[in-house]
Amino acid sequence: MKSRTKQFALRAIKLVDALPETKSAEVIGRPLLRCSTSVAANYRAACRARSNAEFSAKLGIVEEEADESCFWLEMLVEAELMREAKLQSLRDEADELTAIVVASIKTARQAAKNLKSPIRNPKSK
Repeated sequence: MKSRTKQFALRAIKLVDALPETKSAEVIGRPLLRCSTSVAANYRAACRARSNAEFSAKLGIVEEEADESCFWLEMLVEAELMREAKLQSLRDEADELTAIVVASIKTARQAAKNLKSPIRNPKSK
């Protein structure tokens, strides 16, 4: 996932650099650049988390940034700054990363719950 999120960020950087030099492209490109690179940076930070709570919090940021990336990619198409076909693969990747991170957060929260619940031995009274 580290490599995948980093590749996502690099692809978004190349896309932003290829946008037309218009005010609207700049307005949409800047936040796309910020949130797409944040996906990779925060995933990396999550991997170095010192606790399950910190891990879940960092993944929450990754989820938000990946979803925001989806939004800005949609805006590029709807503002007719780029053809949908050219962006579809990157949009799909943003959607997939969002789904993976949501599932990871659920798993991490469930694991944290299981650690907090008392271990019960059915033979003890």
